[in-house]
Amino acid sequence: MVQPVFDGHNDILLRLQMAPGRRDSIWLTGEGRGHLDLPRMRAGGFAGGMFAIYVPSPCAPGAPDYMAMMDAPPYEIELPAMLPLEWAQPIALSMAGHLLWMERASEGAFRLCRTAAEIEGARRDGVIAGVMHMEGAEAIDPGLDALHVFHALGLRSLGPVWSRPTVFGHGVPFRFPGTPDTGPGLSDAGKRLVRSCNALRIVLDLSHLNEAGFNDVAALSDAPLIATHSNAHAVTPSTRNLTDRQLDMIRESRGMVGLNFATVFLRPDGRRSPDMGWEPVLRHLDHLIGRLGEDHVGFGSDFDGAEVPQGIGDVTGLPALIAALEGHGYGPALIEKLAWGNWVSVLRRTWGE
Repeated sequence: MVQPVFDGHNDILLRLQMAPGRRDSIWLTGEGRGHLDLPRMRAGGFAGGMFAIYVPSPCAPGAPDYMAMMDAPPYEIELPAMLPLEWAQPIALSMAGHLLWMERASEGAFRLCRTAAEIEGARRDGVIAGVMHMEGAEAIDPGLDALHVFHALGLRSLGPVWSRPTVFGHGVPFRFPGTPDTGPGLSDAGKRLVRSCNALRIVLDLSHLNEAGFNDVAALSDAPLIATHSNAHAVTPSTRNLTDRQLDMIRESRGMVGLNFATVFLRPDGRRSPDMGWEPVLRHLDHLIGRLGEDHVGFGSDFDGAEVPQGIGDVTGLPALIAALEGHGYGPALIEKLAWGNWVSVLRRTWGE
């Protein structure tokens, strides 16, 4: 029997946004490209996850080959410019529409969920559960009116920043080696955003936030601290990974970290190459579990948004990952927590169920 998996982060909505004329073939039947589609998700045991609305920065003429840079450390990629609201908001609304379309087009195989009870119900019914997430709050105005609109559409998880500044705070640049201590904390608007997300029971995702912003959220928020797709800085010293001090704060809040499958955040050498075995994955998981405890770690794949290890390849590689954990000595109870239970529990705590 395939172990059902709840995944903390994926970017299939970006694939759909970039190819709107191929939505049916990308989602419903699969083209054999990328990491996710409905048939492969069902085959791999992908039973639920966070689906990210992410607005990409416009491509600048003459920009360097960032992917090549990330395969030849050390590197430092300059932060993209802040995106204007009038640019970001229509794209984000379009991507929310893609997620709503995915539910309708699947004819009962995929369900947009707004509560932990609905996620568990979807699993019982054999239906894939989707949660609307936003990676970078560029589509939210400083007055936060749009936050309520997206919440009404189903938004239940939000990262105030991607790796670029917003009116709310500052993201960490892609740098290796480096630390997340890269700039100032939340703006006044960012602090209002934290309080409003708490009031609406929206997850605040800390994965791309710099250390000062992380500290501000920890001081202000009354919810568990959650990083949907991050790894351990002690294993791979990338700016995007979490220090032991941050992991301790997440543990104390009864929060959660989803292991990011992106090779640049897994490999100790910081390279992007997928040519790697299971050892870096296991080192990160061992460190996260040792620091956070067995009840506060899960998966946050970054499928369709990153290069992943060759042993995983795409979503159909999830059973191979589970087999690697079994071979490493993780028992059935721990694997069920990592794959499913811990995510549902932290969402239940955050959403007030």
